[in-house]
Amino acid sequence: MGQMPGAAPAPSYSGARQTSNRAPVSAPLQSSFSGSVPGGKASSAVIPLSFTDALDRGLRQNLGLLLASDSAISARGQKWRDLSELLPNVNFSAAENVQEISLAALGFKLPGFPRVIGPFSFFDGRLLLNQSLFNLTDIQHERAATLNVKAAQYNYKDARELVVLAVGNAYLQALAGEARVRTADAQVKTAQALYNKAVDQQKAGVAPAIDALRAQVEYQARQQQLIGAQNNFTKQKLALARVIGLPPGQDFTLADKAPYEPLTTLGLEQSLERAYASRPDYQALLAQTKASELSRKAASAEHLPALAIAADYGDIGVNPSNSNGTYHVTGTLNIPIFAGGKAHADALEAEAALRQTRAQLENLRGQIDYEVRTAMLDLNTAADQVAVARSSVDLAEQALTQAQDRFAAGVTDNLEVVQAQEALASAHESYIASLYAHNVAKVEFAKAIGYAEEGVKQYWKGK
Repeated sequence: MGQMPGAAPAPSYSGARQTSNRAPVSAPLQSSFSGSVPGGKASSAVIPLSFTDALDRGLRQNLGLLLASDSAISARGQKWRDLSELLPNVNFSAAENVQEISLAALGFKLPGFPRVIGPFSFFDGRLLLNQSLFNLTDIQHERAATLNVKAAQYNYKDARELVVLAVGNAYLQALAGEARVRTADAQVKTAQALYNKAVDQQKAGVAPAIDALRAQVEYQARQQQLIGAQNNFTKQKLALARVIGLPPGQDFTLADKAPYEPLTTLGLEQSLERAYASRPDYQALLAQTKASELSRKAASAEHLPALAIAADYGDIGVNPSNSNGTYHVTGTLNIPIFAGGKAHADALEAEAALRQTRAQLENLRGQIDYEVRTAMLDLNTAADQVAVARSSVDLAEQALTQAQDRFAAGVTDNLEVVQAQEALASAHESYIASLYAHNVAKVEFAKAIGYAEEGVKQYWKGK
Protein backbone atom coordinates (compact mmCIF):
# COMPACT_ATOMS: atom_id res chain seq x y z
CA MET A 1 0.00 0.00 0.00
CA GLY A 2 1.18 3.53 -0.71
CA GLN A 3 1.84 6.19 1.93
CA MET A 4 -0.25 9.32 2.06
CA PRO A 5 1.59 12.56 1.30
CA GLY A 6 2.91 14.29 4.41
CA ALA A 7 2.33 11.31 6.68
CA ALA A 8 5.03 10.04 8.97
CA PRO A 9 6.72 6.75 8.14
CA ALA A 10 5.71 3.67 10.08
CA PRO A 11 7.63 3.65 13.36
CA SER A 12 10.47 1.17 13.78
CA TYR A 13 10.02 -1.09 16.79
CA SER A 14 13.44 -1.92 18.21
CA GLY A 15 11.91 -4.64 20.32
CA ALA A 16 10.69 -6.44 17.24
CA ARG A 17 14.10 -6.75 15.61
CA GLN A 18 15.64 -10.14 14.96
CA THR A 19 17.97 -11.29 17.70
CA SER A 20 20.75 -13.75 17.16
CA ASN A 21 22.84 -15.76 19.58
CA ARG A 22 26.11 -13.95 19.98
CA ALA A 23 29.00 -16.40 19.91
CA PRO A 24 31.78 -15.69 22.41
CA VAL A 25 34.75 -13.84 21.02
CA SER A 26 37.17 -16.61 20.15
CA ALA A 27 40.95 -16.57 20.00
CA PRO A 28 42.79 -17.66 16.85
CA LEU A 29 43.59 -21.35 16.47
CA GLN A 30 46.91 -22.47 17.91
CA SER A 31 48.07 -23.61 14.45
CA SER A 32 47.85 -20.04 13.14
CA PHE A 33 50.76 -19.02 15.37
CA SER A 34 53.14 -21.17 13.32
CA GLY A 35 52.42 -18.99 10.27
CA SER A 36 52.85 -15.34 9.40
CA VAL A 37 52.33 -12.68 6.77
CA PRO A 38 55.82 -12.08 5.33
CA GLY A 39 56.89 -8.46 5.31
CA GLY A 40 59.33 -6.79 2.93
CA LYS A 41 61.49 -8.37 0.23
CA ALA A 42 64.35 -10.81 0.61
CA SER A 43 67.83 -9.35 0.19
CA SER A 44 70.97 -11.09 -1.02
CA ALA A 45 72.78 -10.18 2.19
CA VAL A 46 72.81 -12.58 5.12
CA ILE A 47 71.25 -10.69 8.02
CA PRO A 48 72.06 -11.29 11.69
CA LEU A 49 68.94 -12.13 13.69
CA SER A 50 68.96 -11.70 17.45
CA PHE A 51 66.32 -13.10 19.75
CA THR A 52 64.92 -9.61 20.36
CA ASP A 53 64.76 -8.92 16.62
CA ALA A 54 62.91 -12.20 16.06
CA LEU A 55 60.47 -11.39 18.84
CA ASP A 56 59.77 -7.90 17.49
CA ARG A 57 59.19 -9.28 14.00
CA GLY A 58 56.87 -11.97 15.34
CA LEU A 59 54.83 -9.39 17.23
CA ARG A 60 54.32 -7.52 13.95
CA GLN A 61 53.91 -10.26 11.35
CA ASN A 62 52.67 -13.44 13.07
CA LEU A 63 49.41 -14.70 11.58
CA GLY A 64 47.80 -15.60 14.91
CA LEU A 65 48.35 -12.08 16.22
CA LEU A 66 46.98 -10.47 13.06
CA LEU A 67 43.87 -12.65 13.25
CA ALA A 68 43.39 -11.69 16.91
CA SER A 69 43.63 -8.02 15.95
CA ASP A 70 40.96 -8.51 13.28
CA SER A 71 38.74 -10.30 15.80
CA ALA A 72 38.99 -7.29 18.09
CA ILE A 73 37.91 -5.02 15.22
CA SER A 74 34.98 -7.34 14.51
CA ALA A 75 33.93 -7.18 18.17
CA ARG A 76 33.96 -3.39 18.04
CA GLY A 77 31.80 -3.55 14.93
CA GLN A 78 29.26 -5.72 16.76
CA LYS A 79 29.23 -3.25 19.64
CA TRP A 80 28.45 -0.37 17.28
CA ARG A 81 25.69 -2.43 15.68
CA ASP A 82 24.05 -3.03 19.05
CA LEU A 83 24.59 0.57 20.10
CA SER A 84 22.88 1.78 16.92
CA GLU A 85 19.64 0.25 18.21
CA LEU A 86 19.72 2.70 21.13
CA LEU A 87 20.89 5.80 19.25
CA PRO A 88 18.65 8.02 17.09
CA ASN A 89 18.26 7.05 13.46
CA VAL A 90 17.95 10.21 11.34
CA ASN A 91 17.36 10.22 7.60
CA PHE A 92 16.44 12.76 4.96
CA SER A 93 14.32 11.96 1.93
CA ALA A 94 13.14 14.08 -0.99
CA ALA A 95 10.73 12.92 -3.66
CA GLU A 96 9.03 14.39 -6.69
CA ASN A 97 5.80 12.50 -7.37
CA VAL A 98 3.88 12.41 -10.65
CA GLN A 99 0.56 10.55 -10.52
CA GLU A 100 -2.45 9.77 -12.61
CA ILE A 101 -5.42 8.23 -10.75
CA SER A 102 -8.14 6.10 -12.26
CA LEU A 103 -11.45 6.98 -10.58
CA ALA A 104 -13.14 4.14 -12.38
CA ALA A 105 -10.80 1.67 -10.77
CA LEU A 106 -11.72 3.12 -7.40
CA GLY A 107 -15.46 2.64 -8.09
CA PHE A 108 -16.38 6.19 -9.13
CA LYS A 109 -18.54 5.61 -12.22
CA LEU A 110 -21.11 8.38 -11.79
CA PRO A 111 -22.13 10.53 -14.72
CA GLY A 112 -20.10 13.68 -14.95
CA PHE A 113 -17.09 12.26 -13.16
CA PRO A 114 -14.01 11.83 -15.30
CA ARG A 115 -12.63 8.31 -15.51
CA VAL A 116 -9.04 9.54 -14.93
CA ILE A 117 -7.66 12.45 -12.90
CA GLY A 118 -4.25 13.80 -13.73
CA PRO A 119 -1.52 13.76 -14.34
CA PHE A 120 -0.59 15.91 -11.36
CA SER A 121 2.60 16.20 -9.30
CA PHE A 122 3.74 17.17 -5.85
CA PHE A 123 7.06 17.53 -4.05
CA ASP A 124 7.82 16.11 -0.56
CA GLY A 125 11.10 16.56 1.34
CA ARG A 126 11.43 15.74 5.03
CA LEU A 127 13.70 14.80 7.89
CA LEU A 128 12.86 11.45 9.54
CA LEU A 129 13.68 10.44 13.11
CA ASN A 130 13.32 7.05 14.83
CA GLN A 131 14.39 6.73 18.47
CA SER A 132 14.07 3.87 20.94
CA LEU A 133 13.11 5.33 24.30
CA PHE A 134 13.22 2.13 26.30
CA ASN A 135 14.02 -1.42 25.23
CA LEU A 136 15.66 -3.58 27.89
CA THR A 137 16.66 -6.25 25.37
CA ASP A 138 18.65 -3.75 23.30
CA ILE A 139 20.21 -2.25 26.43
CA GLN A 140 21.43 -5.65 27.66
CA HIS A 141 22.73 -6.57 24.21
CA GLU A 142 24.77 -3.36 24.09
CA ARG A 143 26.22 -4.06 27.54
CA ALA A 144 27.10 -7.60 26.48
CA ALA A 145 28.77 -6.28 23.32
CA THR A 146 30.89 -3.93 25.42
CA LEU A 147 32.13 -6.88 27.47
CA ASN A 148 32.79 -8.85 24.28
CA VAL A 149 35.01 -6.00 23.09
CA LYS A 150 36.88 -6.24 26.39
CA ALA A 151 37.21 -9.99 25.91
CA ALA A 152 38.56 -9.47 22.39
CA GLN A 153 41.17 -7.06 23.74
CA TYR A 154 42.25 -9.67 26.28
CA ASN A 155 42.36 -12.27 23.52
CA TYR A 156 44.68 -9.98 21.59
CA LYS A 157 46.97 -9.73 24.62
CA ASP A 158 46.87 -13.51 24.96
CA ALA A 159 47.79 -13.78 21.28
CA ARG A 160 50.89 -11.70 21.97
CA GLU A 161 51.79 -14.09 24.78
CA LEU A 162 51.38 -17.04 22.41
CA VAL A 163 53.54 -15.33 19.80
CA VAL A 164 56.30 -14.95 22.40
CA LEU A 165 55.97 -18.65 23.18
CA ALA A 166 56.03 -19.64 19.51
CA VAL A 167 58.94 -17.37 18.60
CA GLY A 168 60.90 -18.32 21.71
CA ASN A 169 60.45 -22.02 21.04
CA ALA A 170 61.39 -21.66 17.34
CA TYR A 171 64.48 -19.55 18.10
CA LEU A 172 65.66 -21.90 20.85
CA GLN A 173 65.12 -24.91 18.58
CA ALA A 174 67.26 -23.23 15.94
CA LEU A 175 69.94 -22.47 18.55
CA ALA A 176 69.92 -26.11 19.63
CA GLY A 177 70.17 -27.17 15.97
CA GLU A 178 73.13 -24.85 15.45
CA ALA A 179 74.83 -26.26 18.56
CA ARG A 180 74.30 -29.80 17.25
CA VAL A 181 75.93 -28.81 13.95
CA ARG A 182 78.96 -27.36 15.75
CA THR A 183 79.25 -30.40 17.99
CA ALA A 184 78.86 -32.83 15.09
CA ASP A 185 81.46 -30.94 13.06
CA ALA A 186 83.94 -31.12 15.96
CA GLN A 187 83.23 -34.83 16.34
CA VAL A 188 83.86 -35.37 12.62
CA LYS A 189 87.22 -33.65 12.89
CA THR A 190 88.15 -35.71 15.94
CA ALA A 191 87.04 -38.95 14.27
CA GLN A 192 89.00 -38.09 11.14
CA ALA A 193 92.15 -37.42 13.14
CA LEU A 194 91.76 -40.73 14.97
CA TYR A 195 91.12 -42.55 11.70
CA ASN A 196 94.24 -41.04 10.13
CA LYS A 197 96.24 -42.05 13.18
CA ALA A 198 94.90 -45.62 13.04
CA VAL A 199 95.81 -45.85 9.32
CA ASP A 200 99.33 -44.58 10.03
CA GLN A 201 99.79 -47.11 12.82
CA GLN A 202 98.51 -49.89 10.57
CA LYS A 203 100.99 -48.93 7.88
CA ALA A 204 103.74 -48.85 10.47
CA GLY A 205 102.75 -52.36 11.54
CA VAL A 206 101.99 -51.41 15.13
CA ALA A 207 98.19 -51.74 14.90
CA PRO A 208 95.92 -54.33 13.30
CA ALA A 209 93.67 -53.57 10.33
CA ILE A 210 90.59 -53.91 12.54
CA ASP A 211 91.57 -50.69 14.33
CA ALA A 212 91.61 -48.75 11.04
CA LEU A 213 88.28 -50.27 9.98
CA ARG A 214 86.71 -49.48 13.34
CA ALA A 215 87.99 -45.89 13.17
CA GLN A 216 86.67 -45.53 9.61
CA VAL A 217 83.21 -46.75 10.61
CA GLU A 218 83.16 -44.25 13.46
CA TYR A 219 84.36 -41.48 11.15
CA GLN A 220 81.59 -42.16 8.64
CA ALA A 221 79.01 -42.38 11.40
CA ARG A 222 80.04 -38.91 12.59
CA GLN A 223 79.79 -37.64 9.00
CA GLN A 224 76.22 -38.96 8.76
CA GLN A 225 75.37 -37.27 12.04
CA LEU A 226 76.74 -33.96 10.72
CA ILE A 227 74.73 -34.19 7.50
CA GLY A 228 71.54 -34.88 9.45
CA ALA A 229 72.27 -32.05 11.90
CA GLN A 230 72.86 -29.59 9.08
CA ASN A 231 69.59 -30.58 7.41
CA ASN A 232 67.62 -30.25 10.65
CA PHE A 233 69.20 -26.88 11.39
CA THR A 234 68.23 -25.57 7.95
CA LYS A 235 64.61 -26.67 8.45
CA GLN A 236 64.55 -25.13 11.94
CA LYS A 237 65.68 -21.81 10.47
CA LEU A 238 62.91 -22.04 7.87
CA ALA A 239 60.37 -22.71 10.63
CA LEU A 240 61.64 -19.69 12.57
CA ALA A 241 61.39 -17.51 9.47
CA ARG A 242 57.76 -18.62 8.98
CA VAL A 243 56.82 -17.76 12.57
CA ILE A 244 58.29 -14.25 12.48
CA GLY A 245 57.34 -13.32 8.91
CA LEU A 246 60.73 -13.03 7.23
CA PRO A 247 60.52 -12.68 3.43
CA PRO A 248 60.72 -16.08 1.70
CA GLY A 249 64.29 -16.91 0.74
CA GLN A 250 65.88 -14.46 3.19
CA ASP A 251 69.03 -16.01 4.64
CA PHE A 252 70.08 -15.13 8.19
CA THR A 253 72.35 -16.12 11.00
CA LEU A 254 71.50 -16.46 14.67
CA ALA A 255 73.16 -13.55 16.44
CA ASP A 256 72.59 -14.93 19.95
CA LYS A 257 73.69 -18.09 21.69
CA ALA A 258 71.63 -20.28 23.99
CA PRO A 259 71.89 -18.71 27.44
CA TYR A 260 71.89 -20.49 30.75
CA GLU A 261 70.85 -18.51 33.78
CA PRO A 262 69.16 -20.08 36.83
CA LEU A 263 65.73 -18.60 37.42
CA THR A 264 64.39 -17.83 40.85
CA THR A 265 60.63 -18.25 40.70
CA LEU A 266 57.81 -17.20 42.97
CA GLY A 267 56.27 -19.78 45.24
CA LEU A 268 53.44 -21.93 43.97
CA GLU A 269 50.65 -19.97 45.66
CA GLN A 270 52.05 -16.62 44.52
CA SER A 271 52.50 -17.92 40.99
CA LEU A 272 48.90 -19.12 40.87
CA GLU A 273 47.59 -15.82 42.23
CA ARG A 274 49.57 -13.95 39.61
CA ALA A 275 48.34 -16.26 36.87
CA TYR A 276 44.67 -15.79 37.77
CA ALA A 277 45.14 -12.03 37.98
CA SER A 278 47.34 -11.57 34.91
CA ARG A 279 46.62 -14.23 32.31
CA PRO A 280 44.72 -12.53 29.48
CA ASP A 281 43.02 -15.74 28.34
CA TYR A 282 41.48 -16.12 31.81
CA GLN A 283 40.44 -12.46 31.91
CA ALA A 284 38.94 -12.80 28.42
CA LEU A 285 36.82 -15.77 29.48
CA LEU A 286 35.70 -13.90 32.61
CA ALA A 287 34.50 -11.04 30.39
CA GLN A 288 32.78 -13.49 28.05
CA THR A 289 31.01 -15.10 30.99
CA LYS A 290 29.65 -11.73 32.11
CA ALA A 291 28.62 -11.00 28.53
CA SER A 292 26.76 -14.32 28.38
CA GLU A 293 24.94 -13.43 31.59
CA LEU A 294 23.80 -10.15 30.02
CA SER A 295 22.77 -11.94 26.84
CA ARG A 296 20.60 -14.24 28.92
CA LYS A 297 19.00 -11.22 30.60
CA ALA A 298 18.42 -9.70 27.16
CA ALA A 299 16.64 -12.85 26.00
CA SER A 300 14.52 -12.89 29.15
CA ALA A 301 13.53 -9.26 28.53
CA GLU A 302 12.09 -9.93 25.08
CA HIS A 303 8.58 -10.30 26.54
CA LEU A 304 8.73 -6.85 28.18
CA PRO A 305 7.15 -3.76 26.59
CA ALA A 306 9.27 -1.42 24.47
CA LEU A 307 8.76 2.31 23.96
CA ALA A 308 9.80 4.18 20.82
CA ILE A 309 9.15 7.46 19.05
CA ALA A 310 9.02 8.29 15.36
CA ALA A 311 8.82 11.81 13.94
CA ASP A 312 9.26 13.66 10.68
CA TYR A 313 9.33 17.27 9.53
CA GLY A 314 9.43 18.55 5.99
CA ASP A 315 7.93 20.54 3.13
CA ILE A 316 5.24 19.31 0.78
CA GLY A 317 3.66 21.09 -2.15
CA VAL A 318 3.38 21.33 -5.89
CA ASN A 319 7.09 22.19 -6.07
CA PRO A 320 9.78 23.40 -3.61
CA SER A 321 8.88 27.05 -4.20
CA ASN A 322 5.20 26.43 -3.61
CA SER A 323 5.10 24.25 -0.51
CA ASN A 324 4.29 24.32 3.17
CA GLY A 325 5.80 22.65 6.24
CA THR A 326 4.26 19.58 7.86
CA TYR A 327 5.31 17.39 10.74
CA HIS A 328 4.21 14.20 12.38
CA VAL A 329 5.13 12.66 15.77
CA THR A 330 4.21 9.14 16.85
CA GLY A 331 4.92 7.56 20.22
CA THR A 332 4.63 3.78 20.21
CA LEU A 333 4.26 1.30 23.03
CA ASN A 334 4.93 -2.21 21.79
CA ILE A 335 3.71 -4.98 24.10
CA PRO A 336 4.66 -8.51 22.99
CA ILE A 337 1.74 -10.90 23.41
CA PHE A 338 2.62 -13.99 21.43
CA ALA A 339 5.63 -14.51 19.14
CA GLY A 340 5.42 -18.24 18.64
CA GLY A 341 7.78 -19.05 21.52
CA LYS A 342 10.69 -17.05 20.09
CA ALA A 343 11.50 -15.36 23.42
CA HIS A 344 11.49 -18.74 25.16
CA ALA A 345 13.77 -20.22 22.49
CA ASP A 346 16.21 -17.30 22.75
CA ALA A 347 16.24 -17.64 26.55
CA LEU A 348 17.03 -21.37 26.33
CA GLU A 349 19.84 -20.80 23.85
CA ALA A 350 21.29 -17.97 25.95
CA GLU A 351 21.14 -20.15 29.06
CA ALA A 352 22.94 -22.98 27.26
CA ALA A 353 25.63 -20.56 26.02
CA LEU A 354 26.07 -19.21 29.55
CA ARG A 355 26.49 -22.70 31.00
CA GLN A 356 29.06 -23.56 28.36
CA THR A 357 31.06 -20.40 29.06
CA ARG A 358 30.99 -21.05 32.81
CA ALA A 359 32.18 -24.62 32.25
CA GLN A 360 35.00 -23.35 30.03
CA LEU A 361 35.97 -20.83 32.69
CA GLU A 362 36.20 -23.50 35.40
CA ASN A 363 38.13 -25.76 33.03
CA LEU A 364 40.57 -22.96 32.25
CA ARG A 365 41.05 -22.28 35.95
CA GLY A 366 42.03 -25.92 36.43
CA GLN A 367 44.20 -25.77 33.30
CA ILE A 368 46.07 -22.76 34.67
CA ASP A 369 46.74 -24.61 37.92
CA TYR A 370 48.06 -27.57 35.90
CA GLU A 371 50.23 -25.39 33.64
CA VAL A 372 51.80 -23.46 36.51
CA ARG A 373 52.60 -26.62 38.46
CA THR A 374 54.04 -28.48 35.47
CA ALA A 375 56.03 -25.42 34.34
CA MET A 376 57.65 -25.17 37.78
CA LEU A 377 58.42 -28.90 37.75
CA ASP A 378 59.91 -28.70 34.26
CA LEU A 379 61.96 -25.65 35.19
CA ASN A 380 63.47 -27.27 38.27
CA THR A 381 64.07 -30.58 36.52
CA ALA A 382 65.68 -28.95 33.49
CA ALA A 383 68.03 -26.91 35.71
CA ASP A 384 69.19 -30.11 37.43
CA GLN A 385 69.60 -31.85 34.07
CA VAL A 386 71.78 -29.01 32.75
CA ALA A 387 74.09 -29.31 35.74
CA VAL A 388 74.39 -33.09 35.33
CA ALA A 389 74.85 -32.82 31.56
CA ARG A 390 77.65 -30.27 31.98
CA SER A 391 79.46 -32.61 34.33
CA SER A 392 78.90 -35.52 31.94
CA VAL A 393 80.49 -33.59 29.06
CA ASP A 394 83.57 -32.81 31.18
CA LEU A 395 83.91 -36.43 32.25
CA ALA A 396 83.41 -37.75 28.71
CA GLU A 397 86.06 -35.37 27.37
CA GLN A 398 88.51 -36.59 30.02
CA ALA A 399 87.69 -40.22 29.21
CA LEU A 400 88.30 -39.61 25.49
CA THR A 401 91.64 -37.94 26.18
CA GLN A 402 92.75 -40.84 28.36
CA ALA A 403 91.57 -43.39 25.78
CA GLN A 404 93.53 -41.58 23.05
CA ASP A 405 96.65 -41.56 25.23
CA ARG A 406 96.29 -45.28 26.01
CA PHE A 407 95.82 -46.08 22.33
CA ALA A 408 98.83 -43.97 21.33
CA ALA A 409 100.96 -45.73 23.96
CA GLY A 410 99.87 -49.15 22.66
CA VAL A 411 98.26 -50.10 25.92
CA THR A 412 94.89 -50.82 24.27
CA ASP A 413 93.26 -50.93 20.87
CA ASN A 414 91.06 -48.16 19.52
CA LEU A 415 87.82 -49.85 20.60
CA GLU A 416 88.15 -47.95 23.84
CA VAL A 417 88.64 -44.72 21.86
CA VAL A 418 85.55 -45.35 19.73
CA GLN A 419 83.48 -46.05 22.82
CA ALA A 420 84.76 -42.84 24.40
CA GLN A 421 83.79 -40.94 21.24
CA GLU A 422 80.28 -42.36 21.42
CA ALA A 423 80.01 -41.44 25.08
CA LEU A 424 81.16 -37.88 24.37
CA ALA A 425 78.67 -37.50 21.52
CA SER A 426 75.87 -38.72 23.79
CA ALA A 427 76.96 -36.33 26.55
CA HIS A 428 76.97 -33.37 24.16
CA GLU A 429 73.49 -34.28 22.91
CA SER A 430 72.21 -34.53 26.47
CA TYR A 431 73.66 -31.13 27.30
CA ILE A 432 72.15 -29.46 24.21
CA ALA A 433 68.75 -31.05 24.88
CA SER A 434 68.76 -30.12 28.58
CA LEU A 435 69.82 -26.52 27.82
CA TYR A 436 67.02 -26.22 25.27
CA ALA A 437 64.53 -27.72 27.74
CA HIS A 438 65.61 -25.30 30.47
CA ASN A 439 65.23 -22.21 28.29
CA VAL A 440 61.87 -23.38 26.92
CA ALA A 441 60.73 -24.08 30.49
CA LYS A 442 61.51 -20.44 31.33
CA VAL A 443 59.34 -19.24 28.45
CA GLU A 444 56.53 -21.64 29.35
CA PHE A 445 56.61 -20.61 33.00
CA ALA A 446 56.38 -16.94 32.00
CA LYS A 447 53.42 -17.79 29.75
CA ALA A 448 51.78 -19.84 32.52
CA ILE A 449 51.73 -16.87 34.91
CA GLY A 450 50.75 -14.35 32.21
CA TYR A 451 54.14 -12.66 32.02
CA ALA A 452 55.59 -13.93 28.73
CA GLU A 453 56.12 -10.74 26.74
CA GLU A 454 57.86 -8.80 29.51
CA GLY A 455 59.40 -11.76 31.33
CA VAL A 456 61.09 -13.44 28.36
CA LYS A 457 62.81 -10.21 27.37
CA GLN A 458 64.09 -9.82 30.92
CA TYR A 459 65.29 -13.43 31.02
CA TRP A 460 67.17 -12.94 27.78
CA LYS A 461 68.78 -9.68 28.89
CA GLY A 462 69.99 -11.46 32.02
CA LYS A 463 71.81 -14.16 30.07
